[in-house]
Amino acid sequence: MNKKFVNFIIKKYLRFDKKHPFIYISFILAFLGIMTGVATLIIAMGIMNGMDKEFEKKLKVMNYPITVYSSLVNVDNETLKLLKKNFPDFKYSPYIETSAVIQKNGLNGIMLYGVNFKKEAKINYIFAKSIKDIKKPGLFDIVVGKTLFGDMGAYKGEKVVMIFSKLTPLGFGITPLLKKVKIVSYFKSGLVAYDKGIGYMNIEGLKRILNQNYYSGIHIWTPNPFKDIKKIQKILPPGIGIVGWWQQNGNFFAALRMEKRALFLVLMLIIIVAALNIISSLLMMIMSKRKEIALMLSLGASKKEIKSIFLRLGMLIGIGAIFTGSLVGLFGIWLLKNFDIIKLPADVYGVSRLPVDLSSVDFILINIGAFVIVLFSSIYPAIKAANTDVLETLRYE
Repeated sequence: MNKKFVNFIIKKYLRFDKKHPFIYISFILAFLGIMTGVATLIIAMGIMNGMDKEFEKKLKVMNYPITVYSSLVNVDNETLKLLKKNFPDFKYSPYIETSAVIQKNGLNGIMLYGVNFKKEAKINYIFAKSIKDIKKPGLFDIVVGKTLFGDMGAYKGEKVVMIFSKLTPLGFGITPLLKKVKIVSYFKSGLVAYDKGIGYMNIEGLKRILNQNYYSGIHIWTPNPFKDIKKIQKILPPGIGIVGWWQQNGNFFAALRMEKRALFLVLMLIIIVAALNIISSLLMMIMSKRKEIALMLSLGASKKEIKSIFLRLGMLIGIGAIFTGSLVGLFGIWLLKNFDIIKLPADVYGVSRLPVDLSSVDFILINIGAFVIVLFSSIYPAIKAANTDVLETLRYE
């Protein structure tokens, strides 16, 4: 194949033709369409990834990387010692879980966790922020979510009545147990369900109230929970349950992945529609250049060279659009990361700034997908040009 000949013809056909201006307008529209599609897809995937990671970050904290819990066998100090002996580098926060009602401007039900404030703060940065000014927590001090704190109209240091349920000695009924507790602070996770329905209390105080010597479970922080959960499971006695944060929210993250895939496919349609302009533009060019193509074939040009000319024409337009669209998309990501162009209601989304995080995998998939679409859009016109009937064309034109 004569590369100089092919390159010469490509340069010639890329010049603006006054006789057929609509062909070049169609090329420009195809270029702009693919560029816009790639840029939009990059920005959209960046925003989706950013939101996913923001939710994941919050759910990791509030649900903890790994949780060991009482099932058929109670979790107690012996279990904690066993874990610390085998995995001394992990961080542990034993807890007692119960439901309770706060009597303040009505009745507000919460899920209450009895924790050691210092240990909990090491694995829960949201909780750590809420108690940074508390040096020594009292026996019956509690920390509630900001939404609940606001709904109750409470203030820091206020004492309120908390109602617990207690089984009667014979186990035939449940009696309410009232206890005055002090609201020392509030946390803000950014997720309303947590900020309204969860509270933390000094574990020693909750042990006294419930008269309970064992734990409901142990929250564990590990550097790699996906691998470490299997190691922990091996050393635990039978009857003790273990769960990872991703297992607790499996349906939620499955829905996010489904939404991301759907968005990717819908936005890829923009590129497909734009690529149709490449097909139509090349076909119009072939129709207008039929005589030239026939002459080139009659003068010794091979079908492979003709095919290469129009294939490369389509690819040049497509690859140029993909490259430009990638630059525009990355610039848009940079703008969103560094400037408050879009502000979000923090009480709804948990963040006031639009989180953006484009993964390299998504970026590569977008470019590969766009490249494949452009390639297939250029193949048919190239084959059509190479199959031009020389005798019939020269006879009539």
